[in-house]
Amino acid sequence: MANVTFSSPRMQRDLTIYAVAGDTETLLSVAKKHKVPVHFECENGECGSCLIRVTVLTGKAPVGMALTEKEKTVLKYAGKITQEQIEEAETNDRPPPWRLACQFIVRHEDIVVSF
Repeated sequence: MANVTFSSPRMQRDLTIYAVAGDTETLLSVAKKHKVPVHFECENGECGSCLIRVTVLTGKAPVGMALTEKEKTVLKYAGKITQEQIEEAETNDRPPPWRLACQFIVRHEDIVVSF
């Protein structure tokens, strides 16, 4: 299980949600279910409108999660990820801080999602 705290200037205050770790729902689905105003358009990982920054709160290394090819392309185009970060994610399971909410699956770690 994981506590996901959404933080944004578009919200009056931060909102923490208890999410089921490893569920196949994306972070965007969790946000929509709880009426968190994460901006999105395509929900498919192609437009980059649901760009988020994920900060792990557990004090441990982030739980690795594969970046989709769409996510790599969009994040690289937006200047939010380098080739070195992609290689680090693929070889050492160290995910970059910038992700797409429509591609990110919640893992067993407490996180802050900034948007």
